[in-house]
Amino acid sequence: MSDHGKPNPIKNALADAVGAIRAEHDMHEVAIAFNELEPKAIEKLTPAEARTQPTMKDAVNHLLKKQNRDATPEVLVPGVIRRTIVVDTPAGALNAFVFTPTGIVNPPVILYFHGGGWAIANADVYDAGARGLAKQAGAIVVSVDYRQAPEHKFPAAWDDALASYKWVIANAASLGGDPTRLALAGESAGGNLALATAVAARDAGLQAPLHVLAVYPVGQTGSLHTESYIENAIAKPLNKAMIEWFVGHLVRSDDDKKDSRLDLEHANLRGLPPVSIVNATLDPLRSDGGILEDKLKEAGVPVERRIYTGVTHEFFGAAAVVKKAEEAQVWSGERLRQAFGRV
Repeated sequence: MSDHGKPNPIKNALADAVGAIRAEHDMHEVAIAFNELEPKAIEKLTPAEARTQPTMKDAVNHLLKKQNRDATPEVLVPGVIRRTIVVDTPAGALNAFVFTPTGIVNPPVILYFHGGGWAIANADVYDAGARGLAKQAGAIVVSVDYRQAPEHKFPAAWDDALASYKWVIANAASLGGDPTRLALAGESAGGNLALATAVAARDAGLQAPLHVLAVYPVGQTGSLHTESYIENAIAKPLNKAMIEWFVGHLVRSDDDKKDSRLDLEHANLRGLPPVSIVNATLDPLRSDGGILEDKLKEAGVPVERRIYTGVTHEFFGAAAVVKKAEEAQVWSGERLRQAFGRV
């Protein structure tokens, strides 16, 4: 996809090839704010230590403070109410947030999975992305804290994701939503979970989601030698060494990397609902998005992909300070609204 307007395959291909483009000014400001928080290299830490490191949410809030702006989520994204619930699964109770847009009767429901390499971060860290989707899509968003590695190795997070989707199917109405209009969404590791859950739902004969939104999803972990991995090997806030660290803590053996839940590029993608993919040029995962787009098209799945130039991994939740993050959230909301019949 082009960054603006109608799909433009030529422009999209050019954007996909220019991974080293200079960051937009507002994205650069976020990077400066992030560095001022003095984050340590995740790949050199234990998981417990890594979970205490500054996040993109912290960087955005730090920048808002420097700009003398209110960082309160309800001020930044008015008209969305967050509450905490518990999602019961066979593996135990999972914490989750429910983001409900005000003034909408019988809204659709989106199950959202946060990022963090299946090992760090949580639903609160990714509040802004889920909250923005609730606003832009006019939908209830359920953001769940799935189990994480290394305490819970692959495929614990995928089991939790499918169990959470079953829970949403059964409980959408009690949340105040429309149980006939469901969707899946996720960022990074969560983008992988969203697509994998759509596959699992199809295989289990469950109610199909109407749409899947995958924001800079992980498409595979078997090869870290794609064009964008090479271009962004030392990028921030995500780089090749971090991915290796995440995967090392996640898998039980190299065989797990070949499992179709993790290796989506070789999964059976036929019969999935329409998919939207969001990518950033300054991101090791950009090429994964392109390969997934091609594989989905080969499988006959309607798919649209947009690449946002001059922004990094994790930009999607920075809409308060990054213009292209706001644009990405608006576009994602439009795609979901179309799927829900709420244009």
